[in-house]
Amino acid sequence: MRALVQRVSEASVTIDEPKHYAEIKKGMVILLGIKDGDTEEDLIFVADKCSNLRVFSRRDPSGAGEDENQKMNLSIKDINGEALVISQFTLYGDARRGNRPSFTDAARPEVAEAMYKKFVARMKENLGDEKVKDGVFGAMMMVKIFNDGPVTILVESK
Repeated sequence: MRALVQRVSEASVTIDEPKHYAEIKKGMVILLGIKDGDTEEDLIFVADKCSNLRVFSRRDPSGAGEDENQKMNLSIKDINGEALVISQFTLYGDARRGNRPSFTDAARPEVAEAMYKKFVARMKENLGDEKVKDGVFGAMMMVKIFNDGPVTILVESK
């Protein structure tokens, strides 16, 4: 399982434009790729890692600077942030050969959808229902991301 985590100042997902589906303020967007053979253990590991990933910092009121040690020391929980989880099978695109990526490593849709829903549920368990938003599995979505930093981290289960 792969999660591409981006720290954001805000983000939203639109489905069947211009229908606005979900939005968050300060927090993270998690683009989630599910691989064939991923287990519930992988799901729990990645969700818990994302929930506790220390990629935020205290900033002074002017918005400048990191914490007193110039480090990112806070998790999404610490800042009372929000998460937007988007299914992204293309994270398992293999473009080593030719110019057209192969997606054979990605889980089948019926398996991936169930895992995606369990991942979202685990994130809600970790952060609270009101703090986690998601897209629609398999839908064509427009995701607007205001990457803060920019900070982008890849979290993998294996």
